[in-house]
Amino acid sequence: MQQDTSLPGERPDRSLPLWPLDEVVRQGARQLVQRAVEVEVELFLERYQYLMDDQGHRQVVRNGSRPVRTIVTGAGPVEVATPRVDDRILARHGEPRFTSALIPPYLRRTKHIEELLPVLYLKGISTGDFTEALAALLGRDVIGLSAETIVRLKQVWQREYEQWNRRDLSRSRYVYWWVDGIYFNIRLDTDRQCLLVIIGATADGTKELVAITDGFRESADSWRSLLHELKQRGLTQGPAAATGDGALGFWVALAEEFPQTTPQLCWVHKTANVLEKLPSSLQGKAKQMLHDIYEAPTRHDAEAAWERFVSTFVEKYPKAVACLTVHRDELLTFYRYPAEHWPSLRSTNVIESTFATVRLRTKRTKGCSSRIATLTMVFKLVESAAKRWHRLRGYRHLPNVLNGVVFQDGMLVEAAHAPQLLPQGPAKSELEYA
Repeated sequence: MQQDTSLPGERPDRSLPLWPLDEVVRQGARQLVQRAVEVEVELFLERYQYLMDDQGHRQVVRNGSRPVRTIVTGAGPVEVATPRVDDRILARHGEPRFTSALIPPYLRRTKHIEELLPVLYLKGISTGDFTEALAALLGRDVIGLSAETIVRLKQVWQREYEQWNRRDLSRSRYVYWWVDGIYFNIRLDTDRQCLLVIIGATADGTKELVAITDGFRESADSWRSLLHELKQRGLTQGPAAATGDGALGFWVALAEEFPQTTPQLCWVHKTANVLEKLPSSLQGKAKQMLHDIYEAPTRHDAEAAWERFVSTFVEKYPKAVACLTVHRDELLTFYRYPAEHWPSLRSTNVIESTFATVRLRTKRTKGCSSRIATLTMVFKLVESAAKRWHRLRGYRHLPNVLNGVVFQDGMLVEAAHAPQLLPQGPAKSELEYA
């Protein structure tokens, strides 16, 4: 028995088909897309309505429609007929001819679906199960996503990563870096794969993925090889400051390859390391005291909070105090930079938040079947996540940082009267592992 969907006071129209909700959504999506394409064509024709021949006929006109194309969307497969336009006259005037921005040539699936595929792959779904998994999400009549298609897409993604990993960096300049080593399990390998990740902030505040490659754990040799490769591809200058965990071999490599870059250790990692060396009954109090250090408004206030922490715990818990004090200068580097940048500089959250979902997707599986498969899929996921990264707060100060303008306690200092607070970079042995 069909359900009556008419509104109160209306007579039901028995001539209209009654579809399940999924079909209603899909038909609505089809109508919206089709209408949007029609409007796109109408606006294009209006733009060139002044082009006429000697008889007063328009030279840019509709010319029927192309064959109906099925496009896989988040609402399921949607059939769209894109209009044809006779606009050959535009080539003589040096004007671009019509191409739909909504439905580009050869589009078969939306970007939303392109992002879904690497997510499913990292989740542990095998190539042969993709069609069934996508059918459950997008409908049984989904097309163009067979096992062979997935294999070809993986090959395309790998080529995209390899091409990105060879891109020219001679025009790149970064103000800050965030670095970390991310571990993944490999089905066919006994060792856990470590991905070395660098995310940078450019002079206009845009965050971008600088490098992602696999290395042997987080060794200095692996980081040295990565930084050397970046220099070979044209990156002649390192960032003003780099934020990372104190247990990275990165710092040794950084001192050799980009000695002018200032280290800033991540307070989130350091807090966890210190609290591990205290009994659970004191961790709440200690965490608040550490918070008072890095949230202090000035370096002087931070130093005072630091001494309170040391005097409170040094007698009974010297290991916890030693873990903190060994990196004193590197933990307080951020006071030399604009105050609006402090929340970003104090931690590697930009990396942690990006990879949190990736870790969740691989936690309950054995990961991908090979190292290159993991690397490629993670690259595609980070590429997708990068579209949602926010511009760095206080970006207007970034050119000043690049030009060596001095900041003291986060505030701009007149260059003529400022002490030389900008560091010259650590010696190779200054940073020891936490």
